[in-house]
Amino acid sequence: MAGPLEVIVSSDSGSQLWNCTVFDLHSGSSLLSYRGGNSAARTLSVLSGDYLLSAQLGKNFINVWEIQRKDQLQQKIVCPGVVMCLTTSPDGLFLAAGVSDAIYLWEVCTGKLLSVLSRHYQDVTCLKFTDDGSHFVSGAKDNLALVWSLSSVIQLDSSHAPEPRHVLSRHSLPITDLHCGLMGAQARVATASLDQTVKVWELSSGELLLSVLFDVEIMSVTFDSCEYFLFCGGSDGNIFQVSLCSQNLSREKSFQSDSEGNQVYKGHRNLVTCLSVSMDGTLLLSGSHDETVRLWDVQSKQSIRCLSHKGPVTNAVIMAAPANMFLPDSRPTVPLPRFSRHLLASDADSGESGEVCVRLGLHTQDEEETYLQKADKLNSLMNAVTDKSVFGDGENTKVRVAELEEEVQTLKKVNKDLYDFSSQLLTKPT
Repeated sequence: MAGPLEVIVSSDSGSQLWNCTVFDLHSGSSLLSYRGGNSAARTLSVLSGDYLLSAQLGKNFINVWEIQRKDQLQQKIVCPGVVMCLTTSPDGLFLAAGVSDAIYLWEVCTGKLLSVLSRHYQDVTCLKFTDDGSHFVSGAKDNLALVWSLSSVIQLDSSHAPEPRHVLSRHSLPITDLHCGLMGAQARVATASLDQTVKVWELSSGELLLSVLFDVEIMSVTFDSCEYFLFCGGSDGNIFQVSLCSQNLSREKSFQSDSEGNQVYKGHRNLVTCLSVSMDGTLLLSGSHDETVRLWDVQSKQSIRCLSHKGPVTNAVIMAAPANMFLPDSRPTVPLPRFSRHLLASDADSGESGEVCVRLGLHTQDEEETYLQKADKLNSLMNAVTDKSVFGDGENTKVRVAELEEEVQTLKKVNKDLYDFSSQLLTKPT
């Protein structure tokens, strides 16, 4: 029998028998459980469809499970400090974790720590990659949300610390959650804060598009896939649905329940810590500190299922089930080597005990020379013809020099054309 297309994965801070549980989205039946420890909030992530990751609550390591192995004990990735939040890139090549006020970025295929970003001033509370993996966004207790370009962060130039592409600084209290919509670098980003507002931003420009003021602190936020609605989880247990298609939508507004799509979901008795929407936008999932996960019908605003937990819910998400999640005989395509805790560590340093690395492919081969590098090499070779031992004397030398000069000019033209084409793509108005 084929496995379900979408599943619910949730965790809480009080269970002693399991860490994370997988439920069928439509029947609510328990399908899988992952044992060992308790998961911290905003740290549940799937790596390349092969592994389930979550940071241990209050500890300095990340739990790792093979996605298809039922009731297995977890493995561990040791980190430099207590992990506050983590995320993986959609292609499974990068892992980012918030440790205190810094963001640690690893290259998964090699286990190397590529960058430590220390641009926040207080603890990082949430991290999310865009759906194309080109950017990631961080939110923290310093009231700031930072947009990072992955390509600029992984440039290994120790003389220049990476800077965020945008600093989103309109919140006045700590950021509690954020959500990146679809469309990659053109996505919209929603940020929730203890200042009782949710703000929607344009990722490409950093411009504030919408600010909604509520009567309570907002603890969680998400969009549906079409971005018709913005869902906001309050500290009073209510979930607020904000219509993004209203004709009367202004840049700054106060939330009011009305007939245009602004509605309230009532059922939780404590703060709502996590929200997720199904692919088709018909179902809303919420997790709360009242120790329940609820599934809601978006059209009727009614709770259609309640899943009880043993403690405050830390993570609850609707996700597409990885292909091998329900194939117990399958194995990950790659083993688990070692993870480095030191920036730009050498191969000798990467073998510290207790560290693991997920190697998803062999990306360490020498890269092909660029056109400019080839041109420089040919130019150096041309300069060497003054030494007659290179080509010999006479007419043959002149012919060879002319051929090299022509090839250099051709390669430089190709390189310039590539540069011009890239510049047009980057500067093309959106």
